Amino acid sequence: MDKVWLRSYPPGVPAEIDPARFASVAALFAESCEKFAEKTAYLSMGKGIGYRQLHADAQAFAGWLQSRGVKKGDRVALMMPNVLQYPVALFGTLLAGAVVVNCNPLYTPRELEHQLKDSGATTIVILENFAHTLQAVLDKTAVRNVVVTSLGEMLGVKGLIVNFVVRHVKKLVPAWRLPQVIDFRRALAEGRRQGFGAVPLGHDDLAFLQYTGGTTGISKGAMLTHGNICANVLQAHAWIQGDLEEGKEVIVTALPLYHIFALTANCLTFVLMGARNVLIANPRDIPHFVREWAKHPVSVVTGVNTLFNALLNNEAFRKLDFSTMKVTLGGGMAVLKATADRWREVVGVPLIQAYGLTETSPAATINPLNLTEFNGSIGLPISSTEVSIRADDGHEVPLGQVGEICIRGPQVMKGYWQRPDETANVLLPDGFLRTGDLGYVDANGFVYLVDRKKDMILVSGFNVFPNEVEEAVAQHPGVLEAAAIGVPDEHSGEAVKIFVVRKDPNLTAEELIAHCRQLLTGYKVPKHVEFRADLPKTNVGKILRRALKEQG
Repeated sequence: MDKVWLRSYPPGVPAEIDPARFASVAALFAESCEKFAEKTAYLSMGKGIGYRQLHADAQAFAGWLQSRGVKKGDRVALMMPNVLQYPVALFGTLLAGAVVVNCNPLYTPRELEHQLKDSGATTIVILENFAHTLQAVLDKTAVRNVVVTSLGEMLGVKGLIVNFVVRHVKKLVPAWRLPQVIDFRRALAEGRRQGFGAVPLGHDDLAFLQYTGGTTGISKGAMLTHGNICANVLQAHAWIQGDLEEGKEVIVTALPLYHIFALTANCLTFVLMGARNVLIANPRDIPHFVREWAKHPVSVVTGVNTLFNALLNNEAFRKLDFSTMKVTLGGGMAVLKATADRWREVVGVPLIQAYGLTETSPAATINPLNLTEFNGSIGLPISSTEVSIRADDGHEVPLGQVGEICIRGPQVMKGYWQRPDETANVLLPDGFLRTGDLGYVDANGFVYLVDRKKDMILVSGFNVFPNEVEEAVAQHPGVLEAAAIGVPDEHSGEAVKIFVVRKDPNLTAEELIAHCRQLLTGYKVPKHVEFRADLPKTNVGKILRRALKEQG
């Protein structure tokens, strides 16, 4: 496909980026910490950490990892919300040459066990609130180094109060017991004494195993190299640098840093820009989120449609001073026109839609930041990125015609961890990645998302696969057959609906949902249950989810 999108590029955005600018994410991090040494890097609950201290703490954590026998290429799991410990552990892991395995803190024991065993992680850093989950599966994994941290561990004196409230007032820390645990600050202290030895890293070295459902099936690790991540950071930077100033921006981060969107867009791209990053540990607490926002001259925010909608429905948010706002970026799920229009009216800046996948590190297309109104597009292919719309037979279709969106660029993953068959299914011989999404490109190069090719359900920006939900439901002794689909939901974009043929006629929807909560993360748990006498099937017995979708 001709690069028709280039003529729609905003002024100053290059057609290509230079991926060789940084040899690794560690090199990018070190350069930014030196350049912006005197500025604040991250803030959490009023406590900040500067770029100089962040670099020193990351080196200390790297030194501790090395003292525990962690070598280049070993996997280190991180299971935390947005707290100061996260960037320290993240960059420390990368400095040590190890591979970051991000874990959702809301994982059930079954989900955590799968990810730790599949990745072969030998070390984990986990918030104490979720240590009981690790306790349930630790002896089934290769993890030998466990760092347990608390919500207030890096907040100074205020942290003592925070921990007391979290542990004893709100009782948010279930009892746990793990062998040979070390707390985060002690690990840093030991690492400083041990010292840190620099590890040579290049573009082909793995930086992240970022778990996703991919385009089909069970959760698997997308192998994102240092080259992939550096390229995507440089691509994002090229897109926004004309509208933002280095060392002067304040970005608020409510999306979890363990998710690929915030990881690259917020955590890494804005480190390159020397921004101040305001971390929100619990974005579901909208009143607290708004109070934190009010304390800072926020100029950038990223999020998903449901988050923007929740903010707009908060009276205190609508009264904030938005005079410093410059950029709002929406992704992870479709941005609704009604939300975008209202955001522009209240905040005074457009809500810019972008698109990507875990497999593309994630950014692939972004709308120009100078848009004056919502256009319904997921944007233009970013620098050094090509989009090809393919028919089922693999041939490219003409402009304006719907087909599968395929992406090629330096940000496309190396493949799926230890799954060459799955890799071959999505990475084509010509280097294009099959996204599993249907869309088209218009005459000006704007890409439009039409529908998902597979049966994936998107709940608040997170992938939910029917197979996993159905497997969990089927484990209930009262279930004969089950099928899961996504249905529209005004709060989360989509919600999971399960159709069930009962084995036990007394089985209730409430009982089944409670069962699912024991096996699935909250966003994967069915919100709707419909009991049926039978389910539509093909002539070979395969349940027809499409027919269920049509029936509602």
